[in-house]
Amino acid sequence: MHLTVWTYEGPPHVGAMRIATAMRGLHYVLHAPQGDTYADLLFTMIERRNRRPPVTYTTFQARDLGGDTADLFQTACSDAYERFKPQAMIVGASCTGELIQDDPAGLARALGLPLPVIPLELPSYQKKENWGAAETFYQLVRALAGPHAPQPGSIRAPRRAGEPARCNLLGPAAVGFRHRDDLLAVSQILERMGVEIHVVAPWEATPADLATLGEADFNIVLYPEIAGQAAQWLKRSFNQPMVTAVPIGVGATRDFIVEVARCAGIDPAPFLAEQPGRLPWYSRSVDSTYLTGKRVFIFGDATHALAAARICKEELGFDVVGLGTYSREFARDIRQMATRLGLEALITDDYLEVEAKIAELQPELVLGSQMERHIAKRLRIPCAVISAPVHVQDFPARYAPQMGFDGADVIFDTWVHPLMMGLEEHLLGMFRDDFEFHDGAGSSHLGHGSHAPARERATEPLAAAVAAPEADLAVAELPAGEPVWAAEAEKELKKIPFFVRGKARRNTEAFARERAIRTITVETLYDAKAHFGR
Repeated sequence: MHLTVWTYEGPPHVGAMRIATAMRGLHYVLHAPQGDTYADLLFTMIERRNRRPPVTYTTFQARDLGGDTADLFQTACSDAYERFKPQAMIVGASCTGELIQDDPAGLARALGLPLPVIPLELPSYQKKENWGAAETFYQLVRALAGPHAPQPGSIRAPRRAGEPARCNLLGPAAVGFRHRDDLLAVSQILERMGVEIHVVAPWEATPADLATLGEADFNIVLYPEIAGQAAQWLKRSFNQPMVTAVPIGVGATRDFIVEVARCAGIDPAPFLAEQPGRLPWYSRSVDSTYLTGKRVFIFGDATHALAAARICKEELGFDVVGLGTYSREFARDIRQMATRLGLEALITDDYLEVEAKIAELQPELVLGSQMERHIAKRLRIPCAVISAPVHVQDFPARYAPQMGFDGADVIFDTWVHPLMMGLEEHLLGMFRDDFEFHDGAGSSHLGHGSHAPARERATEPLAAAVAAPEADLAVAELPAGEPVWAAEAEKELKKIPFFVRGKARRNTEAFARERAIRTITVETLYDAKAHFGR
């Protein structure tokens, strides 16, 4: 077990909570100590849900360890059933509760409660959150839909003539990155295609809904990390085809439409001809040619990282210089994509490794989770969030999907605007010495015009220090061997756009140190530029 300050995923029981919280009529009894109730905050504060998760904790304390903790668990199960009257119940232990080895499954079965009780065996010290969510959903589907499965080898009855095709949408869960809005975007596509949605699960589904999953004609797997295992079981048990194209980006959305049409037995051509999104036109427009070839680093869950790499390469003309994931279960898919891009994939759940790689590559844009947002902020690199784990600002009140043509437009805005702001800064740098726009000029809209006596007085000491001869610099106060920037070189450095200025400074200083150059001049700056530009 690796202890760390930040973590991309929680323990597997948090994944189980995500499934229980997404559903209705399901209750989770968790054998856990008092401190493990912190997970409630994910839903009430981060996702901003208006109700608590349907979870009952045993909340045993240190003094209980000398007594009968098994009795505490059984009491919690009985009380939860009497209070909430759920359709089904899942039981398990948190990472701390697992150490007591009280066997929640056997204890719950001994109660003989009049409802399905599904035990969860979630190895807290070998697996993590997404695996826990996938395993929980799989166990629920298998326990509730399994009794309705046809005999092995039986032929699935064909759909009646004139009936619309029906599908299940699998994967949307609580605390998922834009799952709520993705669901709406995909539902609109299916409605236009004339495909009916039978069940959405686990989002807002009940145990009774899961029991009918086999009645649909096919399944759509929106998030493989959560629904891939359950969909494979449904395919084997009910002979249901599955759509695996994840519609993130224009190209992937078109692939998704083709796969859905194949499963539904309809012609995809009319729906491909619509293509209402704006991303293709915007990415070809004059304003966007500035973005071609921008160096991008991508890291996140496998589904969103793979989608981002394809969008960057095929739809925006970016240059992907780094690709990785913390989803070890999907490491092969990431490695295959990285190989196609001529890269070595970064498979890790250690954010310090990710930070070191970003610092080494010095990309012009980072696409990642909230962890990469913090890293990029420290390194002064533009960043856009594309994947969980996320924070409260990534659950916006507005409609902001990632899937479908609507999602492609949201992605364009979210990824491109940080880079466009860099272009704006570059233009400001070009006009820095203009009489109207120089650094000493006040804000014209505040009535300062081109005169700002207070600001000039405040900057006089700084200006004097920058303009001082090199001989007057307190060299003794600098670290031994560190090069000193001449005033003219500092002025020239300011002409470089802010989003690559830090990289230019570091490269120039490294160039000077290697050649024992004590004072960095304008000539040194351009020599370094020529050296690193080869």
